[in-house]
Amino acid sequence: MRPMTAWVRDLGRAVTGRWLNLLLLAGPASLFLAWTRGYSLWVFATAAVSLIPAAGLIGTATEHLARRSGPTLGGFLNASFGNAAELIIGTVALRAHHTEIVKASITGSIIGNLLLVFGLSCYAGGLRHGTQKFNRTSAGSATVMLFLAVVALVMPAAVDLVSFGSLQAHPEQIDRLSYWTSLVLLGVYGAGLVFAFKSHRDPLRVDPGHEHGHRLSTASAMTLLAVATVFTAVEAEVLVAALEPALKGLGMTELFAGVIIVALVGNAAEHYSAVTAARSNEMTLALEISVGSSAQIALMVAPVLVLLSYWFGAPMSLVFNPFEIIAIGLSVLAVALVSMDGESNWLEGLQLLGIYGIMAIAFYLIPG
Repeated sequence: MRPMTAWVRDLGRAVTGRWLNLLLLAGPASLFLAWTRGYSLWVFATAAVSLIPAAGLIGTATEHLARRSGPTLGGFLNASFGNAAELIIGTVALRAHHTEIVKASITGSIIGNLLLVFGLSCYAGGLRHGTQKFNRTSAGSATVMLFLAVVALVMPAAVDLVSFGSLQAHPEQIDRLSYWTSLVLLGVYGAGLVFAFKSHRDPLRVDPGHEHGHRLSTASAMTLLAVATVFTAVEAEVLVAALEPALKGLGMTELFAGVIIVALVGNAAEHYSAVTAARSNEMTLALEISVGSSAQIALMVAPVLVLLSYWFGAPMSLVFNPFEIIAIGLSVLAVALVSMDGESNWLEGLQLLGIYGIMAIAFYLIPG
């Protein structure tokens, strides 16, 4: 058994190893502000900032546990905890019956990873290395998974519109369709895991080939994962509780807050990893982080949240806002066009960022 000092030293290195983790100090600040002045825009802002490094710590702990657990269990851990922060935030919002925020954050995570993260990776990597190449097979398999997600999002909306005349209709049939669609998506996601376990090749993620910072022991990684998860859950509660004052203070709609703000908070640490990989000329890794994370959101996080909504007594359907469906479909198409030749450059990255900017403006201007 390792001495206690070594265990504490491991945790200390994990927390202090990245400058981004300084933002963890915003967590206590959010709690202090909420306790002394009530929930406000500043509470929302500090809670949001603190969630950025918390999500990164969950990813770091999962990465170290996966490396020490072998390919099979490691793949399962990466698949289960790869988007834990988004799942925690979504669960808290569901329990508070902010269903539209949850749907919007799912949309924002998908288009943010595809357009903002992959676009910024292409731009940053292209400026440093010129034209970069990546694995077309990896890009293709993840894009097919995303097309399945688009189908899953379009069908409930199409049934609602054709059979009931409005996307605002919420009949029991739509809830049942969403429920069974979620089971299908989870089944396909599970099949992808089986494929990864047998072939030792994950269709959604690649092995980064290196670790970030000091290697953690199993006990240290498990402790870090537990602490980061609890911290994320607490700050997610604060974030959701302060949502209404933030919407009023910033003049935002729930749709914009979910698609842009909440989605960016849950994925910021992953964004940093993808851009860092691209600047290190590891473009395949950057693509797998961005596109693979979008696929995980669509195939695992969204269905799990639909199933959890029944537990909270307010079933969430997969009928999304028409603008959300269009945005997801266009994002998948844009990334498919960019990745089909297996090459990227800074101009293509700038074009993807331009598409994301146009969508962000549109979501802000859509009336609530």
